[in-house]
Amino acid sequence: MTWQEQLNGDSLTWLLETNSPGVRYLALRDLLDRIPDDPELLAARTAAHIEGPIAEILSQMDAEGYWKKAGPGYNPKYWSSVWSIITLAQLGAAVVVDERIARACAYILDHAFAAGGQFTTSGAPSGTIDCLQGNLCAALLDLGIDDPRLNKALEWMARTVTGEGLAPNTERRAPVRYYAGNCGPDFACGANNKLPCAWGGVKVMLAFSKIAPQRRTLLMEKAVDRGVDFLFSTDPALADYPMGWNDKPSRNWWKFGFPVFYVTDLLQNVDALVGLGYGKDPRLTNALNLIREKQDGQGRWPLEYSYTGKTWVDFGPKKEANKWVTVRALRVLKQVPCSS
Repeated sequence: MTWQEQLNGDSLTWLLETNSPGVRYLALRDLLDRIPDDPELLAARTAAHIEGPIAEILSQMDAEGYWKKAGPGYNPKYWSSVWSIITLAQLGAAVVVDERIARACAYILDHAFAAGGQFTTSGAPSGTIDCLQGNLCAALLDLGIDDPRLNKALEWMARTVTGEGLAPNTERRAPVRYYAGNCGPDFACGANNKLPCAWGGVKVMLAFSKIAPQRRTLLMEKAVDRGVDFLFSTDPALADYPMGWNDKPSRNWWKFGFPVFYVTDLLQNVDALVGLGYGKDPRLTNALNLIREKQDGQGRWPLEYSYTGKTWVDFGPKKEANKWVTVRALRVLKQVPCSS
């Protein structure tokens, strides 16, 4: 059975409509696997950058390379540089198409990156946290950044997962240590009552999934192994990971959205695991079935988690079929075809 035979209808034709150039570009690139120099793909990529969400977000950027407020760019949510860059990456933006994207990425590296490899909410190492680290590493990789600081950020991220060479956050004089937010190995997070945080874990693993295995260092491979073990420590469809101060998982796990910031959903969890080569793992069976069941009679997925009115662009009404969410779902299902 092909991946398209998992669908209740022909959503691919809907995604390829010319009235949504950004979605059309992603569909050609990720679902139809057009080669990089395919004329239709290049035309779609150009169109996606000059009209629609990418163009709107870039039009709001300050000439220096930041959005809304100079500095590390974490606040104000969700208008500032961190969230704008994450959104641009999820839209398929690329530095080779528009130099403003490269300028914005250089700005975030200059202002939100600490010398130890941490992406940080404040500019200081103490502002590091897994979801931010994973989100920005993934975004910069997707945008096409080639900067030695990004390699250092990936190594720091791997080290925080394994704990290799890091002192506890209580050892304030240690040259390399954990901090209050990212407070221990295996995604321990101060915001999750110092327990491992699956939202942060998914972001970190998603970033590592964007690096070809032959390019990962030994430390990265160890971190991937630890992260996969954690994400499979329960059935991803149940999402009953350590919950800090709560007694049951956040309902947001089962609300598929766009864009995806620090709030994580089941679809992104599966995307990370599939990207790391676990698409055929039977432990994903229930999660994949849940994803398939969310489609409507036309093979389309609804927008269930929205940032409408909270960022530069709105991506559609909630509870209605949504092209951006449908691309996310199909990108996963394409890599895990059902057996006939």
